[in-house]
Amino acid sequence: MKTHEQYINRCIELARNGLGTTYPNPLVGSVIVHNGTIIGEGWHQKAGEPHAEVNAVNSVQDKSLLSEATIYVSLEPCSHFGKTPPCCDLIIHHKIPNVVVGTVDPFAKVAGNGIRKLVEAGKNVTVGILENDCNELNKRFFTFHQKKRPYIILKWAESQDGYIAPLYKDEQKPVWVSNTYSRQLVHKWRNEEQAILIGTQTVIDDNPKLNTRDWSGNDPIRIVLDRTGRIPDNAAVKDGSVKTIIFTEVENMQNTASLFFENCIFDIKLPHTIMAALYRHNVQSLLIEGGQKTLQLFIDAGLWDEARIFKGAIMLNEGIKAPVLKGTMSNRQQIMNDELLIFRPHD
Repeated sequence: MKTHEQYINRCIELARNGLGTTYPNPLVGSVIVHNGTIIGEGWHQKAGEPHAEVNAVNSVQDKSLLSEATIYVSLEPCSHFGKTPPCCDLIIHHKIPNVVVGTVDPFAKVAGNGIRKLVEAGKNVTVGILENDCNELNKRFFTFHQKKRPYIILKWAESQDGYIAPLYKDEQKPVWVSNTYSRQLVHKWRNEEQAILIGTQTVIDDNPKLNTRDWSGNDPIRIVLDRTGRIPDNAAVKDGSVKTIIFTEVENMQNTASLFFENCIFDIKLPHTIMAALYRHNVQSLLIEGGQKTLQLFIDAGLWDEARIFKGAIMLNEGIKAPVLKGTMSNRQQIMNDELLIFRPHD
């Protein structure tokens, strides 16, 4: 007989299938068990489409078994009408007697109301199974609702001797520090996160598209810092292919269908100003791929949740030094001749 933890772990595995496609909704997986046998599974696949519990119930062939079953769900079932009906009502309607929940939903319209509604309906509800793992699964959703800003991931590649780029790029644009497989992984990350941010100099030096051309998936929203309007109109980031937000001190810039200007002051408060604006744009996660100055700006402001650093095999001997970051290494892995280091803030 499997344990609650094993079934919730399966919910987490299912939920991860929706990474990058469920925004602004959280990642949720659900499993339905009858007499020790899984009879239904599902996960939330896209905003506006059925939730995990609905897909799990719909996958059960013999609905009569539901009245004797246990439904497992990684996140508290919703109790409000959004784009879809409340999942609590579905559980009550099918007379599922037992409900096991990984963690409570911090979203104001749920926030314990789903659990309360199920208990009041006479359901046997268990809460807090693999809670930390379930919270980690929805770190983007939770950060957005609890801290009123996106979940921030810093990313850069540095040489063995600690440089992110040579001093001069006379011929090759850009100069690659990491290998092909690491760069493909970055494109996978771009599909998983809602937005990507770079600074002015990166645009001018490399003219990046910031898309997922090396991976199948959605292109992220592009966030660009352009204090004095130096970025030319023919830059790839202004091609209109995807929503782009440009932060600038230049006034009276005209928005278009896909290009939005946020007028702000480039002072010490800039990182917090950017976060407040992205919260208004409903951006839940942000991958920062800028140059040294842009990355250091957010590090010094204490605005980062995760840093993903590729250590390449090459030596540059001189160049632009990598950002200075203090954190705790949470993971490291080898990608051919590159090493990927994952850091979290000390707290």
